[in-house]
Amino acid sequence: MSIVEMTLDIPAEHMQEVCGQLDAYLKKMERTLRVSLVPRDGGMKIIGPEPMVKKADSVFRNLLELARRGNTITEQNVDYALSLSFEEKDGGILEIDRDIICRTVAGKPIKPKTLGQKQYVDAIREKMICFGLGPAGTGKTYLAMAMAIQAFKDNQVNRLILTRPAIEAGEKLGFLPGDLQSKIDPYLRPLYDALHQIMGAEAFQHNLEKGLIEVAPLAYMRGRTLDNAFIILDEAQNTTPAQMKMFLTRIGFGSKVVITGDVTQKDLPAGAVSGLDVALKVLREVDEIAQIRLTNRDVVRHPLVQKIVEAYETYEKREQHRESRLEQHRRRISGRPLGEGGPERRRRGYDRPGRV
Repeated sequence: MSIVEMTLDIPAEHMQEVCGQLDAYLKKMERTLRVSLVPRDGGMKIIGPEPMVKKADSVFRNLLELARRGNTITEQNVDYALSLSFEEKDGGILEIDRDIICRTVAGKPIKPKTLGQKQYVDAIREKMICFGLGPAGTGKTYLAMAMAIQAFKDNQVNRLILTRPAIEAGEKLGFLPGDLQSKIDPYLRPLYDALHQIMGAEAFQHNLEKGLIEVAPLAYMRGRTLDNAFIILDEAQNTTPAQMKMFLTRIGFGSKVVITGDVTQKDLPAGAVSGLDVALKVLREVDEIAQIRLTNRDVVRHPLVQKIVEAYETYEKREQHRESRLEQHRRRISGRPLGEGGPERRRRGYDRPGRV
């Protein structure tokens, strides 16, 4: 394969931005694309195989355009631009950047950062109910909160209702001190954090006192009809089927609902069925309901988080494959046909003598 050389003009004011601190972004691009990058005289010399040089040129142009629009280039931007270059979707990162949902109280724009997040935001706009599924760090709750607050500011809804099941993450905290609000606040802290960052503490408190914003455990939704509201159910994987059905049947006219969850991080008792799993199966054919599945490629926290998510996914797939092979081996030894019986039948005792 022939080696070619290309020079790209980069304005001096953006050179540091696209190269990263101590040329960290350049080194990442060199490792990923197997090219040599040489900053020189207000430009960037790219040397390597022609296909890789074209990809590097495209990545640089996209990052440069992001910098010209006032964005701070992050490692996530660089990783995602490189990823899209291998999928022939180079312009996708610029298309995403145009979609500003709202701004934080400090003036920072909130926008989707991946194509998966863009699909999620568009689904929230278009559908009455949207399920946002995916691992930690994919922006499921934060983007939903931004959409809710913007709808509230634009008078599309009269109030915001934010809820989640009050379940500890694998720990038993016992009885918490204080009044009712003090007891439930620790479970709802992630929602408060997002509200404070986007809306501001004073505006949040003012609307909370007026009853225009409600943050409450899921159990408090029973018996209500929620009209003209933007409702977010967070951590939905920790609901029971009865709770999920109860929640979905609270929705009234003029309301919009976003349900977020990560089916791999359930804190329900062992053997309990998740209401989220059931709802996804029951409602998958309903046109007015969207189900958006984000993946580890949509993780926008520290790059290490994406590696952790990928490592766990690989481990879980390997364990499932191992369990499947062990089960097949046990059935062969017992002489049972592979399609007959199974762990669930044995657990319930159906395979014991006298049971059918």
